Amino acid sequence: MTIPPLRHRPEDIPLLVRHFVRTYARHLHKRIDTIPTEVMAALIHYPWPGNVRETPERHRTGRHPVARPRPAAAADEWQRQPPTTEAPDRGLTLEEVERDHILRVLRETRWVVGGAQGAAARLGLRRTTLLYHMEKLGISRQPQ
Repeated sequence: MTIPPLRHRPEDIPLLVRHFVRTYARHLHKRIDTIPTEVMAALIHYPWPGNVRETPERHRTGRHPVARPRPAAAADEWQRQPPTTEAPDRGLTLEEVERDHILRVLRETRWVVGGAQGAAARLGLRRTTLLYHMEKLGISRQPQ
């Protein structure tokens, strides 16, 4: 039986992503309520080089996109609103999508990084992890 490569079956990607996110969340005893639209769009438009059997190896080496858990406040958003299959811009890299998403959340929280209502909590990250990503992506608050 011949099955076309995943890159030729983008409609299968959301189903596979949900399956693997649920499987690994259960295995890691983590709660993952949503997959951000930007992440799903990036996964759908990812070129998926090579073979599906190689995917875990790309994940371990950091050459594979990863969805992050979201806080409980966003529960069931995934089921209420299925992710769109349209990417904001096909030319964006995963790093650019991540940077834009972090910047949007920082603006929405008025640059509050920590605390229950801060950007880190909304992104499902520890404060120190968000600070690491901000440094890695060159994100800093501009003086007003």
